[in-house]
Amino acid sequence: MTILASIGRNAVDTARNFKFNMEFLGETAVEAIGMVFHPGRFRFGDAALAFERAAFDGLPISTGIGFLLGLILSFQSAAALQQFGVEIYVSDLITIGLFRELGPLVTAIILAGRSGSAFAAEIGTMKVDEELDALTTMGLPPVRFLVMPRIAAAILAMPVLTIFAELAGLVGGAIVLEIMNVPNVVFWRHVASTADVFMIVFGLVKSCIFGLLVGLIGCQAGMKTRNTADGVGVAATSAVVGGIIAIAVTDGLLAVICYAWNL
Repeated sequence: MTILASIGRNAVDTARNFKFNMEFLGETAVEAIGMVFHPGRFRFGDAALAFERAAFDGLPISTGIGFLLGLILSFQSAAALQQFGVEIYVSDLITIGLFRELGPLVTAIILAGRSGSAFAAEIGTMKVDEELDALTTMGLPPVRFLVMPRIAAAILAMPVLTIFAELAGLVGGAIVLEIMNVPNVVFWRHVASTADVFMIVFGLVKSCIFGLLVGLIGCQAGMKTRNTADGVGVAATSAVVGGIIAIAVTDGLLAVICYAWNL
């Protein structure tokens, strides 16, 4: 009987979470469509503040990780290619890897750890303090006032962080190849010939999709915070874990689509 009761409780909790997630997505979509026709509803000040925290405050860590990523990729690949005297093609490998995959992916994981958890903690604290109930009582939709600015900030912050991370990674690769007696002029010429417009645009579009996922999952975890002592901590953890899983799954789906369409 205990096992059956546990299965029943888990099934009820799963159905309840699914219902909440669908309601949250539906309300967010309705608010997004409404703001297209009524831009005055959007809180630009809150979005600008969230963008500053997500983008500008996150530049040092994302740029540093991108630089180290370029160094590591260069060292690992150059060690193998140097045996055949073609270490210059490390620049092509780094360019493709950073612009198509690693740049948006690593930056999105950093954003999920920094901003996704922050979104969940901020909204979760408001819910524990019953500020969300106060907004609803006054007729102010919490999704419009709290969720939409943060989602917009995450979407806009991701391309900025991704560009700086990719440039830092290229600088790291250039330093490694300079040590291996490959001139910087030759390195950047290979980068310019490899990085076509589609590759750059595809990476930026992918970063915007990742930003949308981070904003949605972070705010959803905050709105679902329990009124318990560890509720905010659980919400922040759920935002980070859920964001990273969603980013990895989406990246895999996009890779399959690109392979199927020969992109």
